[in-house]
Amino acid sequence: MLGIVLASLNMRAALAGVSPLMSEISGHFHLSAATSSLVTTIPLVFMGLGSIVAPRLARRFGTEAVLCGALLLLCGGILLRVAPPVVALFAGCALVGTAIALLNVLMPGLVKRDFPDRAASMTALYSTTLILGATGSAALSVPLENALGGWRGSLASWALLAAVAALVWLPQAVLTRRGAARPDAPAGSSAGSSAASAAATAAGSASAVNAVNAVNAVNAVNAVNAVNAVNAVNAGEGPRLTRSPLAWQVTLMMGTQSLIAYVCIAWMPTIFTDHGMSKGGAGLVYAFYTLVQMAGSFFVPLLAGRMRDQRVPVVAVVALMAAGVTGLLIAPVAGAWVWATLMGVAQGGLLGLALTFMVLRTRDAHTASRLSGMAQTWGYLLASVGPFAIGWVYGATDSWTLPVSLLLVACAALLFLGLGAGRDRKI
Repeated sequence: MLGIVLASLNMRAALAGVSPLMSEISGHFHLSAATSSLVTTIPLVFMGLGSIVAPRLARRFGTEAVLCGALLLLCGGILLRVAPPVVALFAGCALVGTAIALLNVLMPGLVKRDFPDRAASMTALYSTTLILGATGSAALSVPLENALGGWRGSLASWALLAAVAALVWLPQAVLTRRGAARPDAPAGSSAGSSAASAAATAAGSASAVNAVNAVNAVNAVNAVNAVNAVNAVNAGEGPRLTRSPLAWQVTLMMGTQSLIAYVCIAWMPTIFTDHGMSKGGAGLVYAFYTLVQMAGSFFVPLLAGRMRDQRVPVVAVVALMAAGVTGLLIAPVAGAWVWATLMGVAQGGLLGLALTFMVLRTRDAHTASRLSGMAQTWGYLLASVGPFAIGWVYGATDSWTLPVSLLLVACAALLFLGLGAGRDRKI
C-alpha cells in the first residue's frame, strides 16, 4: 500500500510542476510559444506510446519490476530535463512520459490483483493521492524555484520523490524476480487486461468510476491499453467500433475534453502571468484548479449513473466550462479564482462522464474494454495537438484572445458530442 501511494504521488507531479515555470524555461532557451509547448506535448505523446509496451514488459519481467523500473526511468528523465542542452529538455520529457505511461497502465491491474475485495477503495486511494501530487507540485514549483536558485532546481527536486518510491518498490521487484512473491495475474494478457479494465470501469457509476478524479480519469482508462494488441486479433469479435457513430462520439468526447485539460496544463499559469499576476499567484490558482476537479469527477458520474439519459449533466458541465473560459477571456486576473473553480469542476465532470459513457454505452465488459482502448488512443492524439496549436496561435497573434476563444469552439464540440453520447443507446 505504501508503494502504491508513493507511486501515485509521482504519476503527475513531474508534469504539473512544469506549467508555472514555463515562461522561465522558454526565456532561458529562447523558445517560441509553439516550441515551448512541446514540453507538455512530448510527454503526452510518449504516454500513448508507452502504454502499448507496458503489458508486454509486465509479462516479461513482472509488474513489480516494471513499476520499479518506471520510477527509476522517471527519476532519470526528470534529471535529464534540467541538463544544459535544449535537446536534453525534450529527451527528458520523452522519458518522463514513457515512465508515467508504465505507471498508468499497470497500477489499476496491480490494485485489482492485490486488493480484489477492495478495488474501489484502493482506486480511490491512489487516484486521490495522484491529484494531491499534481496539486502539490503545481503549488510548490515557484517556492522551490526561489529556494533552490532557479527553475532547474525546482524541476529536479521531484526526482527525489521518484527515487524514494523506487527504493520502496525494489524489494518487491527482487522478490518477484526470484519467485518468492505471488505470481502476476495475466495483466498483460487479454483476460488480465479485461479484469483490470473491469476494475476501473465495470464497477460503474456507483463505485469505481466515481472514485476516478479528473486528473486520473484518463489514468483509470489506461489499464485497458493492454487490450490494444489483442484487439487486432479479436477484430472480428463484437461490433465494429470504427463503424459505430456512438463509439466515435464517446471517443471524440474523450479526446476533446483531454485537449482542453492539457491546454490548461500547458498554458493556464502563463495566461495569468501575461495579464499581470505574479508567478506564485498563478501557480496557486492553477493548483486550486487541479484540486477542485475532484468534486466534479466524483459527483457528476454519481448523478449520471442514476439516469438512463445523461444529456442533462452533459449540458450542465459544458455550460460551466464555457462560463469559466468566457471569464478567462474577459477578466482573467480579476476573477481568476472563480474561473479556476468553474473550469476545474467542469473538467472533472467531463472526464468522469467520458469514463462513465464507456460503461453505460456498451453491452458487455469486452466491448467496454475495446471502446476504452479506442477512446484512449485517439484521445491522446487529439490532446497532444492542443498545447502546440494554442502555442502557435498565441505566437502568431501575440495575444491570448484568439487562443482562449478556440477553447469555446472546443466547448461547442463537446456539447454536440456529449448530447449524442448521452442518449440511452448501446453499441
